[in-house]
Amino acid sequence: MANGGIIGPVRVVCTSSTKVTSFTANGNFKKKNCTSTINEVIIVAGGGGGGCGGGAASGGGGAGGYRTTTCVAMPNVAVSVTVGGGGAGGDGFREKGSTGSNSLIAGSLTSNGGGGGAGHFVDCGTNEIGANGASGGGGSGGSCSNGVGGSGNTPPTSPAQGNDGGDGAGSSVATGGAGGGGGGGSGAVGADGSAQCGAAGGAGTTNDITGSCVVYGGGGGGASTPGGSRASAAPGGGGLGGVRGGVVATVGGVNTGGGGGARACAGNGEHAAGSGVVIIKETAAKCASGVWSINDHFDQVKNSEWITRANASINYLIVAGGGGGGSCGGGGGAGGYRASGFGPSPLRGSALSVSAGVYTITVGGGGGGGGNDGGNSTFSTITSTGGGGGGANASAGRAGGSGGGAGRDANGAAAGAGNTPPTDPSQGNSGGTNCAAGFGGGGGGGGATAAGGSGAGGAADSEAGGAGGAGAPNTILGPDTSYAGGGGGAVDANCGAGGAAGAGGGGIGGGPAPGPSPAGPTGTVGAVNTGGGGGGSDQSNPGRNGGPGIVIVKIPIAYAVAASPTPARALSNHPDGEQLVKFTASGTLTIS
Repeated sequence: MANGGIIGPVRVVCTSSTKVTSFTANGNFKKKNCTSTINEVIIVAGGGGGGCGGGAASGGGGAGGYRTTTCVAMPNVAVSVTVGGGGAGGDGFREKGSTGSNSLIAGSLTSNGGGGGAGHFVDCGTNEIGANGASGGGGSGGSCSNGVGGSGNTPPTSPAQGNDGGDGAGSSVATGGAGGGGGGGSGAVGADGSAQCGAAGGAGTTNDITGSCVVYGGGGGGASTPGGSRASAAPGGGGLGGVRGGVVATVGGVNTGGGGGARACAGNGEHAAGSGVVIIKETAAKCASGVWSINDHFDQVKNSEWITRANASINYLIVAGGGGGGSCGGGGGAGGYRASGFGPSPLRGSALSVSAGVYTITVGGGGGGGGNDGGNSTFSTITSTGGGGGGANASAGRAGGSGGGAGRDANGAAAGAGNTPPTDPSQGNSGGTNCAAGFGGGGGGGGATAAGGSGAGGAADSEAGGAGGAGAPNTILGPDTSYAGGGGGAVDANCGAGGAAGAGGGGIGGGPAPGPSPAGPTGTVGAVNTGGGGGGSDQSNPGRNGGPGIVIVKIPIAYAVAASPTPARALSNHPDGEQLVKFTASGTLTIS
């Protein structure tokens, strides 16, 4: 028979490959071919915004709906995918947070948005009740007995897509107030508020569809009244509730469906919810006849259907950009640290199984001075999150791979949370708080192996900035080099000493000049390509930049490697003979 000039018996050889596609915004999905099967999908909707309280404490936003299913029937045409946005936080003293938007795969499955957290201003109306949703918003604390949490799993699905919000504590004193309820989470109900303290949001749900364990759908925390303390953030991107009197609320995690933290009167802060995400896992058969023409071969290679050899086992070091230090503030948090094969054993993940192909490498930039977050670094399925920026004067540090330190002053401002979003092993640690009384230095930024030190003080001439948290040593390049150290916290221009740099490229905190701080009033930047956090600066300066991150991959010699652009990468060999590719800026890696 005629078959392009090649004659022989036709035998079909088949294997399969699996691909995971993540949608963080609206788009279209099309199966690889008509024989592909959709093994699993996860659909997470936008969370509900936190409420805004008046004389009492408001409720946290409910998490966006979390739904997952297997063996999904899907046509061999482009299918619309919608990713729901997070609901806005309540904008007035008595306003509820807005309900999050739905996420869906057209013709398949829909997850509903989380309910907004309750508001409050002693009117005892419907605004004191958390909104219903996939997970319900938390109820308001205060003078009303009807501050109940919203109902979850609304509209109902099986299995349930979420849980109820927690109730507010309630109080008989109209202007006294009480703690708000936590928003419901995809994995647990929101907790009930207590006399002064806002409750924790319900925990989210862990899933490893991407190859890493990630938590989705945490509820937002309820707000607290003066003298109270807020609960820890719910796993799965839940925002922190504010405390009336100056401790700010925080937003839900991006692309986690986390509910927004509740905002307290005079607490301020951002309290919008996190957006959702849609993830699709597809298995496609790769088939080729035992005899084929050159044209067939060309077409199959072009369509990625040609049977290839086994995947390469690749070790890696991926460090994100460090956060910038705050003005009169905390040190920047180190960029997220993720590694396999080398470095401290508790922080080692599994080696990646990678097929031949072209991969985009992203190296996160350092966050700008003034408390800006660092940029993410990515390779294949691994993302390290940028370090959180250091807080400005009397402000909380920002969350990130490692969290930023709190700004200097004496209000007990919160440190930025580390390992946000959560990874296993952890990618970083929290920053340090400032001093709770008297004059106090800013907290240090968190590092890969240790939290940032807290600022100290008590008197104008005894301020001390917190030290940056230590980074992690790693020998993937051969020499033992430390990465991802936190930046030191700053002190006032007239007194004290700035915090020490965290080992691994962290910057030194600023202080008076002349004076005991070796870095002068400005502090120092995070070291280049270490992911170190920038040092905080005194009140006359904007804080120092965080250090850019780095991506290093170690590839067996059986595979050919190319990388570009030339200035951004370096090729070498490890002492064991395997190939090393080091990216100091974003580029492209080709494995063949």
